[in-house]
Amino acid sequence: MNKTLFIFALLFTSICFSQSVRFDGFIQDEQKNPLEMANIMAINNATKGMDSYGITNDKGKFQLTLKPNTAYTIKVSYLGMKSKEITVATKAENMSQNIVLDGAGIELEGVEIVREMPVSIKGDTIVYNADSFKTGTEKKLEDVLKKLPGVEVNADGEIEVEGKKVSKLMVEGKDFFDGDTKLGVKNIPADAIDKIQVLRNYNEVGALKGLENDQDNVAMNIKLKDGKKNFWFGDVTAGIGVGELDSRYIINPKLFYYSPKYSINLITNFNNIGELPLTAQDYFKFTGGFKNMMKKGGSNFNVSSNDLGISLLRNNRAKEIETKFGATNFAYSVNKAWNLSGFGILSTSKTDLETKSQTTILDSGDQQRRDESTSQKNNLGLFKLSSTYKPSDKFQFDYDILTKLTKQEEYSDLFREQIVQNVATSEDIFTTKKQNPTSVNQNLSLYYTQSDKNIFAFEMQHLYQDENPFYNANLQTLPFALSGYVTNPAQARNDYNQNRFVKTNKLDAKLDYYYMVTPKSNINVTLGNTYSYQNFNSHIFQMLDDGTRNDLNNPENNNDVDYNFNDAFVGFHYKILTGKFTLTPGVSVHSYQMTNGQEGTDYSQSFTKILPDFFALYQIKKSETLTYNFSLTNDFTDINQLAAGYVLSDYSSLFRGNRTLENATSQVHSLRYFKYNMFNFENIFANATYTRKVDAIKTEAKFDGINQSSEPYNSNLADETFSGMGAYGRSFLKNYKASVNASLNWSKFNNIQNEELRTTESFVQSYTVRASTNYKNLPNIEFGYNLLVNKYSGSTFYTDKPFAKLDYYFLDSFSFVSEYEFYHYYNGDKTVDNEYDFLSASLIYQKKNSKWEYKVSATNLLNTKYLNDDSFSQFSTRVSQYTVQPRYIIFSMKYNL
Repeated sequence: MNKTLFIFALLFTSICFSQSVRFDGFIQDEQKNPLEMANIMAINNATKGMDSYGITNDKGKFQLTLKPNTAYTIKVSYLGMKSKEITVATKAENMSQNIVLDGAGIELEGVEIVREMPVSIKGDTIVYNADSFKTGTEKKLEDVLKKLPGVEVNADGEIEVEGKKVSKLMVEGKDFFDGDTKLGVKNIPADAIDKIQVLRNYNEVGALKGLENDQDNVAMNIKLKDGKKNFWFGDVTAGIGVGELDSRYIINPKLFYYSPKYSINLITNFNNIGELPLTAQDYFKFTGGFKNMMKKGGSNFNVSSNDLGISLLRNNRAKEIETKFGATNFAYSVNKAWNLSGFGILSTSKTDLETKSQTTILDSGDQQRRDESTSQKNNLGLFKLSSTYKPSDKFQFDYDILTKLTKQEEYSDLFREQIVQNVATSEDIFTTKKQNPTSVNQNLSLYYTQSDKNIFAFEMQHLYQDENPFYNANLQTLPFALSGYVTNPAQARNDYNQNRFVKTNKLDAKLDYYYMVTPKSNINVTLGNTYSYQNFNSHIFQMLDDGTRNDLNNPENNNDVDYNFNDAFVGFHYKILTGKFTLTPGVSVHSYQMTNGQEGTDYSQSFTKILPDFFALYQIKKSETLTYNFSLTNDFTDINQLAAGYVLSDYSSLFRGNRTLENATSQVHSLRYFKYNMFNFENIFANATYTRKVDAIKTEAKFDGINQSSEPYNSNLADETFSGMGAYGRSFLKNYKASVNASLNWSKFNNIQNEELRTTESFVQSYTVRASTNYKNLPNIEFGYNLLVNKYSGSTFYTDKPFAKLDYYFLDSFSFVSEYEFYHYYNGDKTVDNEYDFLSASLIYQKKNSKWEYKVSATNLLNTKYLNDDSFSQFSTRVSQYTVQPRYIIFSMKYNL
């Protein structure tokens, strides 16, 4: 199949190449200086349509692909200069011509022509004209973004531009569910989009723009078509279908309203076809747009989550998923100075998972094989309110509050087989996990510009987190003989239970003062403090066969811990722009104090440390940069690692903390190269990060067969990680796009396993090549290949994945889209060797200018039963096979408002 796709694409490309001629040359000013990023387009005099367009490179060179024997009007524009039109008649041969622009032009005239361009650049903003890239099959923002040069959308709905993640998505300048781009790319209708603006070097606070290093900050703003403003727009979809055993349904209304004064977005989705607008994984990583206040501080104190390891979905491919989802987002301009915005999200899902797995202990080779059936219920709530008050350019006051409410339950029924020293035993195990965590995150910010030289910024953030996970494991064997546990032979089962209660209050505050030494340099002084108070309470008990409860009240089975952490620091940074270089050396001085109280005593630590950091940017050209970052950070654990009583991680893993843990120090070096050439939409990106964590907090693990007992300890050992990625992509002859990318992640860990020092390594590699076409009147194809290599200590797993997508808009009414993925999963010695594939297709009928759309779609047409994956810990490897939803066919109708 791969050869067939390649031959088809090669022939298709060759035919199209043979039907065109090249028109190139240089665009210059009157002094013969090259004009970089000048716009040029070719208008077909017969059809009045734009056949080709281009943007000059740093030498002023342009290149257009035109039809032979055709008359064209060539339009050239450059901001601040007079636009120019020339007439060209092509023949069968390539043509060259230089064009000179007059510098005494009217800027507005240039702006008007630039707006017709499919892509234009003005300063830090790239503007894409959406209609120039649409072929007729696009239904949502995601479909349009995937066709834009330099833009990628991954499976999680995250947008990347020039290799950088888009951190904020806006519509008409108003936040769209701030903190996550998935809801936007999956729901904003494609036909409502006029322009897509990419805002590079983005800073939400205008007063701080240029004072800090914002090179990694990217935002995106969607401009709507005129007919979508001041009117309700959107669509209502309803569909029914059949699956392998039961019926399927989807109800999906989406409504949007935008005006200069306010905006409202409403999104709902009820279905049992596996369509998850927001997964539990999305929920827990949802930031709500809160900034990383202490990124310059030098300390790394992260509050961990007691999430019990509740299983997360692999995209939407579980055995069964039923979802009820509702979300609303609003923005309101009270007056010119005061703006309010916010959102509310409610999601309920029921999920059935079916998994087969094999875990291998690295030291002994002992194995655990599991057949597991899991039922989940997830109730998730997210609520945010934001206020921005900006009476003048000199003062800004922001306040945000984000609340997360969760109720989760997971019930598992598994059959486990242990192979310990070549002896096999088996048993049935039942587990229950429940949790209702709550978190409230508040942010208050004040920005004041006293003068052109003096700027102040005060930021404060408070986190309240309340977690209460409950865990139960009902086994036949006795994995851990805890003190006080009843081991009467009359007991048929072993029923472990654990309650845990963890509360966190964390307050970050800092005051920044910026002094502009010169227009190209500034001094930044930071005063900051991080204070955290946590309480950890846990208790293990046993349920006997007769229903009575046996509390394991011995101190080692219980925790009641208080932990105070305080970091007071002062930082100094100097930023200077000299020639093509931007340099920001910095240093921070920290005073740390930590106290944990448990078992009736307090254990305290205090010390002072100096932490340097350095940033350097080499602006090779306007769109070519090389960036280096160095930081020395102190890494601190939170209360979960300090609690000295036993904690059940799961039925075969027992953990106890260490109250004397100290901090680790990390050296982080990162190097990033980026080049973007609008001449041919060439996009080159490479990034390498090396981290060495010295004096790391390590884990000592002891194994009894496959049952693990572990405890952290202070070590003089180091962990090392190296990650790198690179990508190259470009467009060809307007209608072709190709890319190749690679990512590498290497890790080296040192731990004590069964009282012996062991070094484990993992090396994960991913390589992808892809190519696609973008025609308006011909079928479009995308095809590619991905190779994934997961190399762990003693094991290597491979996944070959060729893929293809076909979309075609025809007869001015029909859209056909089909996607195919083939997987070959195997290990080095071929003891694991599986092949499976997925095929989906949809046919849509919608008359031109009609509000009604009719769709027939089929998922998993080949009725594939399962997928494979693997994972690695510092002590074991795991190979899994999990069941996916069966084939189903849906007929749906959509009404467009």
